[in-house]
Amino acid sequence: MAGGPILLPAETAISADAAAPQMLISSARAATLKLVNQREAAAPHAPVLIKGAAPFTLSTARAIADPSLDLLTPLKGPFLAENLPWTAQAQAALELARLAGILPAFLVNPADAGEAQPVAAEDIAEWANAANLVIAARAHLPVAACEDAQIVAFRSADDTREHVALIIGEQSSDRAPLVRLHSECLTGDILGSLKCDCGPQLDAALQAMADEARSGGWGVLLYMRQEGRGIGLVNKLRAYRLQDQGFDTVDANQRLGLPDEARDFGTAARMLALLGVDEIRLMTNNPRKVAALEEAGVHITERVAHQLPPNLHNARYLDTKRDRSGHILD
Repeated sequence: MAGGPILLPAETAISADAAAPQMLISSARAATLKLVNQREAAAPHAPVLIKGAAPFTLSTARAIADPSLDLLTPLKGPFLAENLPWTAQAQAALELARLAGILPAFLVNPADAGEAQPVAAEDIAEWANAANLVIAARAHLPVAACEDAQIVAFRSADDTREHVALIIGEQSSDRAPLVRLHSECLTGDILGSLKCDCGPQLDAALQAMADEARSGGWGVLLYMRQEGRGIGLVNKLRAYRLQDQGFDTVDANQRLGLPDEARDFGTAARMLALLGVDEIRLMTNNPRKVAALEEAGVHITERVAHQLPPNLHNARYLDTKRDRSGHILD
């Protein structure tokens, strides 16, 4: 990182001889290493600099970073949380790891790390700047719920993820559209996973918009490429494995050293603005989503309840959304 030390991602590095006296991890992961009571590890998602009794190799670093390996390597440490004089660079590094979908853990100033690529802390904010998003393409797309639909693709020069909007019915400025912000869920949307309610929510939202179109209204589905609430597919599957060990969705993400909510609502607001939509009726049970979109400049005239019955596999997941994430059960 520019202005800071050389950081080598513990998960993706390929230099077999790399080793370092220090590691950078998140505070949430530090809690599982019994560092939570130390001052440097007190903030929920702050970066934490740790030192061990011996230098960290890539093998030992990965065992420290990945909680799915805890049962295989139960004895870790002792570790000491040290003073972190380059906090801005450290925070940027953890955010960069999240955007890349890898574990937030780095060797610090490692030997034999290979050629370093300078990255400034302010670069992260620029990459996440929703203003860079533009409409890349649009086309008519009849779908099962409604034959009168149009798909619009959005692209940013700073991001390889391509978000899409599906407009159901005839777009009109006289009536606020029914809008659903749906974050990509490969397991639920495509594979029919029963661990979440994403697939049924997607289908129900499209059907509700089709019903709206038949009564003279219209709808917009924003399909956001932010798998696992922004932590990525691989990390989401790691969280699934932790859930199989008894952790709920919030605790599983935190054991990975990742936030339980990392979605980009500013991008959703930018998509609506590019579509010429300035007020919406939002389908959600999540008050945080309402607040985040309003903070990003979206005028929400109504929160429309969007809840589906639980099944045997996702009942605890839905309870956690209610009890720990503040979702409303209408």
